Amino acid sequence: MTFDPAQQAIARGVANPQMMAAALALYEGRLHEAEPLLKAQLKRDPFDVAAIRMLAELAARIERYRDAENLLRRALEIAPDFVAARSNLATVLHRQGRSVEAVEELDRLQQIDPDNLMNANLKAAVLGRVGEFDEALALYEQVLQGFAKQPKIWMSYGHMLKTVGRQAEAVTAYRRALALAPTLGEVWWSLANLKTVAFDDADLAAMLAALDQPDISAADRFHLHFALGKAYEDRREPDAAFRHYDAGNMLRKTQIQYDADQTRAAVDHAKTLYTPAFFEARADFGAAAPDPIFIIGMPRAGSTLIEQILASHSMVEGTMELPDIPQLFAKARNDGGISKLTAADAKALGEQFLRDTRVQRKSGKPFYIDKLPNNWLHVGFIHLILPGAKIIDARRHPMDCCFSNFKQHFARGQAFSYSLTDMGRYYADYVDLLGHFDAVLPGRIHRVIHERLIEDLDAEVRALLDYLGLPFEEACLHFYANDRAVRTASSEQVRRPINSDGVGQWRAMEAHLQPLKDALGAVLAQYPAAR
Repeated sequence: MTFDPAQQAIARGVANPQMMAAALALYEGRLHEAEPLLKAQLKRDPFDVAAIRMLAELAARIERYRDAENLLRRALEIAPDFVAARSNLATVLHRQGRSVEAVEELDRLQQIDPDNLMNANLKAAVLGRVGEFDEALALYEQVLQGFAKQPKIWMSYGHMLKTVGRQAEAVTAYRRALALAPTLGEVWWSLANLKTVAFDDADLAAMLAALDQPDISAADRFHLHFALGKAYEDRREPDAAFRHYDAGNMLRKTQIQYDADQTRAAVDHAKTLYTPAFFEARADFGAAAPDPIFIIGMPRAGSTLIEQILASHSMVEGTMELPDIPQLFAKARNDGGISKLTAADAKALGEQFLRDTRVQRKSGKPFYIDKLPNNWLHVGFIHLILPGAKIIDARRHPMDCCFSNFKQHFARGQAFSYSLTDMGRYYADYVDLLGHFDAVLPGRIHRVIHERLIEDLDAEVRALLDYLGLPFEEACLHFYANDRAVRTASSEQVRRPINSDGVGQWRAMEAHLQPLKDALGAVLAQYPAAR
């Protein structure tokens, strides 16, 4: 049999002991060991597509998705029929929120390998991302007919069931996954992340036994720590709970890159750039469409609750945390900088946002929500390209909010949240920048204080709808009856009437939270006043 150079590279990659060592290091989460091995291999053989693909996987693990994409496209230039690389490319596009492109790659995969149910599994996840839940669930059910013993597919199926509100079925799917793989930490965390499942003694013993296994992956280990933190917190054992939350956060932090000084520098740059004079000179910039409603702020600050309230209105559609604004901001910055944008540029960027997010709009309602919380960093950019959009700041007590983040493992993003100090600094930076925009663009941002929303739902909802220019509708007060799909960690919480269960939870672990208090500084004492 004759092999082309790409096939030979693949064969050498599989047989090469150095590549095997790199693969093992990658699997076990020892990324710092895998990277030099892979780079050394590519120095010896730049056409080794197996090594290129593994280096792309490493980049994706630390959320350098653009680097991963470039590497995978290089591998596919060399070997267009390299199915695993194309599947990885679809995954990387999916994680960047470029779901339409991901579907295109998956369609190519279907042509190359039409009977591959794993690609159907990935397509189901991508379809869920663009709100095609019925088709996604049908695909998962098709895949499970052929892969009923694959725990991760049961887990993904459980995620989709949770999203559409079929919680009991989601729990069943997660339990099926655990019956097949008791050490699969992400499934234990998925159960904990429902916020409504109480682990029993058998569950606790199973998680501790899994954690004692020396050969589980780093991802299994930190997911187990987060789940155990929730289990012990529910049992009112705060010291044990904090121990596990802390261990999970420390382990997760070793796998990501985050520099709090860079966030601070971005805030300082925004405060210098976005001045009254800047906006006066650009009064006619942007696409005037009033359709988007942005909900910004910290994660775990009540943004999903606000979205659920608004999505219960006959004129507002809830979507998800859309990745488009950060991507457009990066494009504008890389093309010469925000200050260099012309009126035509700003209008084109606004129109691109409206066009690219159309895939998320299913109902024909005139307004729709983008609730990516991290868009607080891009308030000035949003105002520049979409001056008719509304901006809502979801704000929650800094200790409750940051503690809730500390307990949460995010599927992706939120790299600041795995350190109490980083988190406190991030919250303080957010308050600082929003205070700047309160001064520069007075009245532009409507702030919803979470505790006030809980105390007087009617008054706060009416004020919110007044800001949006929408008539009051009683359905907004009965948001929990809305059966729409919800794609965040708060999905089950917003399916219950308003309550104060989350208020003051941090106090049980206050003895461990001094680094957070120190990092918050004056913001803690000033809350809820904006600085």
